[in-house]
Amino acid sequence: MSRSPGEVRAFEAHATDAELDDLRARLAAARLPEAETVRGAPPGPGRWEQGVPLADLAGLVEYWRTGYDWRAFEERLHRAGQFRTTVDGLGIHFLHRRSARADATPLLMTHGWPGSVAEFIDVVDELADPADPDAPAFHVVAPSLPGFGYSDKPATAGWGTERIAAAWVELMGRLGHDTFLAHGGDWGGNITTVLGGRFREHVLGVHSTFAEAPPGLTTDGLTPQERRWTEETRHFWRHRAAYAKQQATRPQTIGYALVDSPAGLLAWILDKFAEWSDTEDSPFETISRDRVLDNVTLYWLTRTGASAARIYYESHNSVDPALRVDVPAAVTMYPRDIEKTPRPWAEQRYRRIVRWNAPEAGGHFPSLEVPGYFVQDLREGLAAVLAAAGR
Repeated sequence: MSRSPGEVRAFEAHATDAELDDLRARLAAARLPEAETVRGAPPGPGRWEQGVPLADLAGLVEYWRTGYDWRAFEERLHRAGQFRTTVDGLGIHFLHRRSARADATPLLMTHGWPGSVAEFIDVVDELADPADPDAPAFHVVAPSLPGFGYSDKPATAGWGTERIAAAWVELMGRLGHDTFLAHGGDWGGNITTVLGGRFREHVLGVHSTFAEAPPGLTTDGLTPQERRWTEETRHFWRHRAAYAKQQATRPQTIGYALVDSPAGLLAWILDKFAEWSDTEDSPFETISRDRVLDNVTLYWLTRTGASAARIYYESHNSVDPALRVDVPAAVTMYPRDIEKTPRPWAEQRYRRIVRWNAPEAGGHFPSLEVPGYFVQDLREGLAAVLAAAGR
């Protein structure tokens, strides 16, 4: 992709009062189903066997209608620094939190689904201007994926992870970051892998909580824990991944419900925050209600339930089996994430793993579940990457 002097414009998110009034009216008129039929004394994970329990959703719908403050999140986005630019014909929204430190390194952070830039709002300040002067500092760039948040919705097919990775290189160059570090999880980890494999001249190294191995590898020689990881991942894709199949095959169909019903959108996303977090009974054991609602309200106000789902249609199982990442890589496998890759498998794709970490706590949303640990781990991983890159 050729570089172009595209205009970068400051952006301010601002929902109208009418949009917020409409949201509250829809929540007040929400038609909820009867309670789930599974039995079991709360608290406990068994309550969620059929999906989001009625009592949990009803309580959160009421709080969303009467207690939640979207304006507070808009202000946090504004303080972080929001911008938009057009890359490859598509408007891209991004946070750009520049560091005051002269030795700061550019860091691209890519979210996944059902997340958004809300995943990073609690960590960008500490990454950019750490309280510890000896800690590394970063110029943080966090784009909204195409079809997510305040980025444009693609009007044609073709915006898969390879094209997104190329667009991110263009974006970073436009911001003056010709070389940079990259981090991601979920789809962001997939895109980070493509960046490290396809754009070695621009990517100094990567940090990922998602390390998809090439297909067809054997379990011979794996430790008992690594075997458990492969069994858990296989069980997830066989028994708990209906959402991915739906969004990979019929994103438009589910999209009507996600764009029309805030209660439906909330249930679709809350289900994943509950199942994929390192908690026993509720995602709110580690993630605040406000942060979950920041994320869901962003989907609602931007009407991106359908367009965000299409990343599965574009890119499900699309990583090139032959893709290899030769830049330095740091990998963290959180224990309650939905996919955990044994290191011997990961090493078949990531050829220069300079730090491998398997924490004792955390799930699919570590920047929200364990933000302090997430920042520490990211710093240590990227420090190892920079040292290996000779920086």
